[in-house]
Amino acid sequence: MHNLGRTRSSQQSNHLLLTADSFVRTTLPGMKSCSAVVHVGPALGARFTEYTAEFEAAGELGGTTAQRFIFVIEGAVQVQVEGKSSEVRARGYAYLPEGLRHRVVANQAGRVAVIEKPYQALDSFEPPRLIISNEDAVCSQPLDDDPALQVKHLLPDEMSFDFAVNTMVYQPGASLSMVEMHVMEHGLIMLEGGGIYRLGDSWYPVTAGDFIWMGPWCPQWFGAIGKVPAKYLIYKNWNRHPLADLPR
Repeated sequence: MHNLGRTRSSQQSNHLLLTADSFVRTTLPGMKSCSAVVHVGPALGARFTEYTAEFEAAGELGGTTAQRFIFVIEGAVQVQVEGKSSEVRARGYAYLPEGLRHRVVANQAGRVAVIEKPYQALDSFEPPRLIISNEDAVCSQPLDDDPALQVKHLLPDEMSFDFAVNTMVYQPGASLSMVEMHVMEHGLIMLEGGGIYRLGDSWYPVTAGDFIWMGPWCPQWFGAIGKVPAKYLIYKNWNRHPLADLPR
Protein backbone atom coordinates (compact mmCIF):
# COMPACT_ATOMS: atom_id res chain seq x y z
CA MET A 1 0.00 0.00 0.00
CA HIS A 2 1.25 3.47 -0.86
CA ASN A 3 2.35 5.38 2.23
CA LEU A 4 1.07 8.73 0.85
CA GLY A 5 4.40 10.43 1.55
CA ARG A 6 4.67 9.35 5.20
CA THR A 7 7.91 7.97 6.66
CA ARG A 8 9.73 7.88 10.00
CA SER A 9 12.92 8.88 8.16
CA SER A 10 14.24 12.33 9.05
CA GLN A 11 17.32 14.37 8.15
CA GLN A 12 18.26 17.29 10.36
CA SER A 13 21.37 19.45 10.67
CA ASN A 14 22.97 17.24 13.34
CA HIS A 15 21.35 13.83 12.88
CA LEU A 16 19.78 11.41 10.44
CA LEU A 17 17.25 8.60 10.85
CA LEU A 18 16.85 6.26 7.88
CA THR A 19 14.10 3.63 7.89
CA ALA A 20 13.73 0.68 5.54
CA ASP A 21 10.79 2.21 3.63
CA SER A 22 13.12 4.97 2.36
CA PHE A 23 16.17 2.84 1.48
CA VAL A 24 17.57 3.23 -2.04
CA ARG A 25 19.97 0.59 -3.34
CA THR A 26 22.98 1.17 -5.56
CA THR A 27 26.02 -0.74 -6.79
CA LEU A 28 29.42 0.53 -5.67
CA PRO A 29 32.59 0.05 -7.76
CA GLY A 30 33.86 -3.53 -7.65
CA MET A 31 30.63 -5.04 -6.35
CA LYS A 32 29.44 -8.23 -8.02
CA SER A 33 25.96 -9.66 -7.34
CA CYS A 34 25.80 -7.23 -4.45
CA SER A 35 24.10 -3.91 -3.77
CA ALA A 36 24.55 -1.23 -1.13
CA VAL A 37 22.19 0.86 0.96
CA VAL A 38 24.47 3.83 1.68
CA HIS A 39 23.39 5.23 5.03
CA VAL A 40 25.83 8.09 5.56
CA GLY A 41 29.00 9.57 4.11
CA PRO A 42 30.97 12.79 3.60
CA ALA A 43 28.15 14.28 1.50
CA LEU A 44 26.24 14.73 4.78
CA GLY A 45 29.28 15.93 6.71
CA ALA A 46 30.29 12.57 8.24
CA ARG A 47 34.02 11.73 8.48
CA PHE A 48 33.28 8.09 7.59
CA THR A 49 30.86 6.13 5.45
CA GLU A 50 28.55 3.30 6.49
CA TYR A 51 26.37 1.10 4.33
CA THR A 52 24.59 -2.22 4.36
CA ALA A 53 25.81 -4.60 1.67
CA GLU A 54 23.13 -7.00 0.44
CA PHE A 55 24.68 -10.09 -1.14
CA GLU A 56 23.39 -12.71 -3.47
CA ALA A 57 25.08 -16.10 -3.18
CA ALA A 58 28.71 -15.75 -4.42
CA GLY A 59 28.37 -11.96 -4.42
CA GLU A 60 31.48 -9.85 -3.80
CA LEU A 61 31.92 -6.59 -1.91
CA GLY A 62 34.58 -4.79 -3.93
CA GLY A 63 37.68 -2.92 -2.79
CA THR A 64 38.36 0.22 -0.77
CA THR A 65 41.26 2.60 -0.23
CA ALA A 66 40.22 3.10 3.43
CA GLN A 67 40.28 0.90 6.50
CA ARG A 68 37.17 -1.28 6.68
CA PHE A 69 35.07 -2.95 9.36
CA ILE A 70 32.39 -5.51 8.48
CA PHE A 71 29.72 -7.07 10.72
CA VAL A 72 27.63 -9.94 9.37
CA ILE A 73 23.94 -9.39 10.12
CA GLU A 74 22.61 -12.34 8.11
CA GLY A 75 24.26 -15.13 6.11
CA ALA A 76 28.00 -15.76 5.88
CA VAL A 77 31.00 -14.43 3.94
CA GLN A 78 34.54 -15.51 3.21
CA VAL A 79 37.21 -12.92 4.05
CA GLN A 80 40.23 -13.63 1.85
CA VAL A 81 43.59 -12.09 2.81
CA GLU A 82 47.03 -13.09 1.48
CA GLY A 83 45.85 -16.45 0.16
CA LYS A 84 44.02 -17.39 3.36
CA SER A 85 40.24 -17.56 3.65
CA SER A 86 38.22 -17.20 6.86
CA GLU A 87 34.49 -17.78 7.16
CA VAL A 88 32.60 -15.04 8.99
CA ARG A 89 29.04 -15.93 9.94
CA ALA A 90 26.19 -14.01 11.59
CA ARG A 91 27.47 -11.86 14.50
CA GLY A 92 30.98 -12.31 13.14
CA TYR A 93 33.11 -9.36 12.14
CA ALA A 94 36.41 -8.35 10.60
CA TYR A 95 38.64 -5.29 10.84
CA LEU A 96 40.73 -4.79 7.69
CA PRO A 97 43.52 -2.19 7.97
CA GLU A 98 43.97 0.51 5.36
CA GLY A 99 45.99 -0.73 2.39
CA LEU A 100 45.43 -4.44 3.11
CA ARG A 101 44.40 -6.22 -0.08
CA HIS A 102 41.41 -8.44 0.57
CA ARG A 103 38.21 -9.88 -0.84
CA VAL A 104 34.83 -10.36 0.83
CA VAL A 105 32.75 -13.00 -0.95
CA ALA A 106 29.34 -14.28 0.16
CA ASN A 107 28.78 -17.96 0.88
CA GLN A 108 25.03 -17.36 0.64
CA ALA A 109 22.56 -14.51 0.37
CA GLY A 110 22.91 -12.18 3.32
CA ARG A 111 23.43 -8.69 4.74
CA VAL A 112 26.63 -7.13 6.08
CA ALA A 113 27.13 -3.78 7.80
CA VAL A 114 30.21 -2.03 6.36
CA ILE A 115 32.09 0.90 7.90
CA GLU A 116 34.93 2.61 6.02
CA LYS A 117 37.12 5.50 7.18
CA PRO A 118 40.45 6.99 6.07
CA TYR A 119 43.01 6.09 8.72
CA GLN A 120 44.53 8.81 10.93
CA ALA A 121 48.04 7.58 11.69
CA LEU A 122 50.00 8.37 14.85
CA ASP A 123 53.79 8.58 14.53
CA SER A 124 54.40 6.75 17.81
CA PHE A 125 52.11 3.77 17.13
CA GLU A 126 52.14 0.93 14.64
CA PRO A 127 49.06 0.70 12.38
CA PRO A 128 46.27 -1.62 13.58
CA ARG A 129 46.36 -5.33 12.75
CA LEU A 130 43.90 -7.55 10.94
CA ILE A 131 41.14 -8.87 13.23
CA ILE A 132 38.62 -11.59 12.41
CA SER A 133 36.35 -12.62 15.28
CA ASN A 134 32.77 -13.08 16.47
CA GLU A 135 30.68 -11.08 18.91
CA ASP A 136 30.06 -14.27 20.90
CA ALA A 137 33.79 -14.38 21.76
CA VAL A 138 33.73 -10.90 23.35
CA CYS A 139 32.96 -10.44 27.04
CA SER A 140 29.99 -8.25 27.89
CA GLN A 141 30.30 -5.36 30.35
CA PRO A 142 27.56 -3.34 32.08
CA LEU A 143 27.39 0.34 31.16
CA ASP A 144 27.53 2.63 34.20
CA ASP A 145 27.15 -0.43 36.47
CA ASP A 146 23.67 -1.13 35.06
CA PRO A 147 23.32 -4.92 34.48
CA ALA A 148 20.30 -4.26 32.23
CA LEU A 149 22.52 -2.42 29.72
CA GLN A 150 25.41 -4.49 28.34
CA VAL A 151 28.22 -3.42 26.01
CA LYS A 152 30.62 -5.49 23.91
CA HIS A 153 33.74 -3.73 22.59
CA LEU A 154 34.47 -5.40 19.26
CA LEU A 155 37.81 -3.63 18.68
CA PRO A 156 40.70 -3.42 21.17
CA ASP A 157 40.95 -0.26 23.24
CA GLU A 158 44.37 0.54 21.80
CA MET A 159 45.57 3.95 20.68
CA SER A 160 46.48 2.64 17.23
CA PHE A 161 42.77 2.26 16.42
CA ASP A 162 41.13 5.57 15.44
CA PHE A 163 37.56 4.33 15.81
CA ALA A 164 35.55 1.99 18.00
CA VAL A 165 32.66 -0.35 17.21
CA ASN A 166 30.45 -1.79 19.94
CA THR A 167 27.24 -3.72 20.31
CA MET A 168 24.85 -2.60 23.04
CA VAL A 169 21.96 -4.60 24.46
CA TYR A 170 19.17 -3.03 26.53
CA GLN A 171 16.74 -5.13 28.50
CA PRO A 172 13.11 -3.93 28.16
CA GLY A 173 12.79 -0.67 30.09
CA ALA A 174 16.55 -0.01 30.28
CA SER A 175 17.89 3.34 29.11
CA LEU A 176 20.98 5.51 28.98
CA SER A 177 21.54 7.20 32.32
CA MET A 178 21.99 10.66 30.78
CA VAL A 179 21.52 12.69 27.64
CA GLU A 180 24.95 12.55 26.00
CA MET A 181 26.60 15.40 24.08
CA HIS A 182 30.18 14.92 22.86
CA VAL A 183 32.70 15.56 20.11
CA MET A 184 32.46 12.03 18.67
CA GLU A 185 30.02 11.22 15.87
CA HIS A 186 28.10 7.94 15.65
CA GLY A 187 26.76 5.54 13.06
CA LEU A 188 24.18 3.13 14.50
CA ILE A 189 22.25 0.18 13.07
CA MET A 190 19.35 -1.22 15.09
CA LEU A 191 19.78 -5.00 15.05
CA GLU A 192 16.96 -6.21 17.32
CA GLY A 193 14.00 -4.86 19.24
CA GLY A 194 13.22 -1.16 19.46
CA GLY A 195 12.61 1.85 21.61
CA ILE A 196 12.71 5.65 21.63
CA TYR A 197 15.74 7.66 20.51
CA ARG A 198 16.15 11.32 21.37
CA LEU A 199 18.20 13.08 18.68
CA GLY A 200 18.59 16.82 19.01
CA ASP A 201 15.20 18.13 20.09
CA SER A 202 13.27 15.29 18.42
CA TRP A 203 12.07 11.93 19.79
CA TYR A 204 11.86 9.02 17.36
CA PRO A 205 10.40 5.51 17.63
CA VAL A 206 13.06 3.15 16.24
CA THR A 207 13.09 -0.54 15.42
CA ALA A 208 15.30 -3.26 13.95
CA GLY A 209 16.65 -2.27 10.54
CA ASP A 210 16.77 1.49 11.20
CA PHE A 211 19.99 3.47 10.78
CA ILE A 212 20.96 6.59 12.79
CA TRP A 213 23.78 9.07 12.26
CA MET A 214 24.58 11.46 15.12
CA GLY A 215 26.87 14.39 14.42
CA PRO A 216 29.26 15.90 16.96
CA TRP A 217 27.49 17.32 20.03
CA CYS A 218 24.08 16.08 18.92
CA PRO A 219 22.01 15.55 22.11
CA GLN A 220 21.30 11.80 22.25
CA TRP A 221 19.47 9.36 24.51
CA PHE A 222 17.88 5.92 24.08
CA GLY A 223 15.37 3.87 26.04
CA ALA A 224 14.25 0.34 25.16
CA ILE A 225 10.53 -0.32 24.78
CA GLY A 226 8.82 -3.65 24.14
CA LYS A 227 8.87 -7.22 25.35
CA VAL A 228 12.27 -8.19 23.90
CA PRO A 229 15.73 -6.63 24.37
CA ALA A 230 16.87 -3.87 22.04
CA LYS A 231 20.27 -4.23 20.41
CA TYR A 232 22.33 -2.04 18.14
CA LEU A 233 25.76 -1.84 16.47
CA ILE A 234 27.39 1.56 17.02
CA TYR A 235 30.48 3.28 15.55
CA LYS A 236 32.35 6.26 16.98
CA ASN A 237 35.58 8.04 16.07
CA TRP A 238 38.05 7.56 18.91
CA ASN A 239 41.60 8.03 20.22
CA ARG A 240 42.46 11.15 18.21
CA HIS A 241 42.90 14.81 19.14
CA PRO A 242 40.12 17.06 17.76
CA LEU A 243 42.74 19.04 15.80
CA ALA A 244 44.37 15.95 14.28
CA ASP A 245 42.78 16.09 10.83
CA LEU A 246 43.11 19.85 10.23
CA PRO A 247 45.41 20.90 7.37
CA ARG A 248 48.76 22.32 8.49
